[in-house]
Amino acid sequence: MLQLLVSCNSNTKNFAFDRVEFTPQYAQGFTICSSQDSVSGLIIKKPWQGADSVSMCYRIDKPAQRIVAMSSTFVAMLESLGAVDRVVGVSGIEFITNETIKNRNGKVVDVGYNDYFDYEKMVMLNPDVVLLYGVNGPSPLEEKLNELNIPYVYIGEYLEESPLGKAEWVIAIGEIIGKRNEAIALFNEIEQRYNAVKASFSNNELRPKVMINAPYNDNWWLPSTNNYMSKLIADAGGDYIYKENTGNASKIIDIEEAYLLMSKADVWINPGQATTMTQLAEMAPRFTDTKVFAEGKVYNNNRLSTIGGGNDFYESGIMNPDVILKDLAKVFYPTLMADYQPVYYQRLK
Repeated sequence: MLQLLVSCNSNTKNFAFDRVEFTPQYAQGFTICSSQDSVSGLIIKKPWQGADSVSMCYRIDKPAQRIVAMSSTFVAMLESLGAVDRVVGVSGIEFITNETIKNRNGKVVDVGYNDYFDYEKMVMLNPDVVLLYGVNGPSPLEEKLNELNIPYVYIGEYLEESPLGKAEWVIAIGEIIGKRNEAIALFNEIEQRYNAVKASFSNNELRPKVMINAPYNDNWWLPSTNNYMSKLIADAGGDYIYKENTGNASKIIDIEEAYLLMSKADVWINPGQATTMTQLAEMAPRFTDTKVFAEGKVYNNNRLSTIGGGNDFYESGIMNPDVILKDLAKVFYPTLMADYQPVYYQRLK
């Protein structure tokens, strides 16, 4: 038996979980445990970036029926489990692409975002749980939710670098809503599909060199080789061009270094908000004379975007890493994937 005693948020009080019910294979941020009286709970490790020594627990006395989802990825996970109708509140509804949420005729309330949260609406919704996330520290909602005695739990899928690790958080969501077994079965299917695509492309010898992102204020942010996108590129048979950053955070390079990298690239992906080559030329005029730009081998992941600025790549994409992998394989090996139509990616014209 494993005795787990960690600090719990206000709706749980101190509680001892002495059985590990589920340990993720890919995700690093949660464990499902239970107590001797068969009450289950989540142990959340590293609930936000930099919280390496912080753990929280969330006791689940009954499946949540009324949920406020503070991230669109939580909506996608609930949708995949057939439980999106339990969402009564969201943060920034104009950024959400989910059709069910948008078509529920005002039954889903926007509780605000950033510094503009409407706590009166939150109280009126009477949620069973608020699904939170933190960026570089606790959510700004946490203190007020404690004061209002509204249950909450941190869902830290965005901290996972493994594409399958992100998707595996659906099992944590499944536990919260009483659908653990369904969530495990769903994830197993995702894992099988992902690994099947990976097996087809990750060992290709002729791997195209891939440049990523776009300039911002004369700087270029490039992820580490351990990053989520870097792993997707590798698993789809691409060769991420910037190998100098092996740390755990993105690194800034200057425009000169970015130009040298771009001059060697075969493919350019995720160039900011650009949807056309004209827009990209305005964003990055220095790079219009590179081979990759001249040949039009530029692809963005914003095929499914909302007028309000939402992007389904960052919403439903979390539950479809295998589809993203196919999209990238199509980008890298168009002749091998001639009959495949991308879902999230589009070639800029």
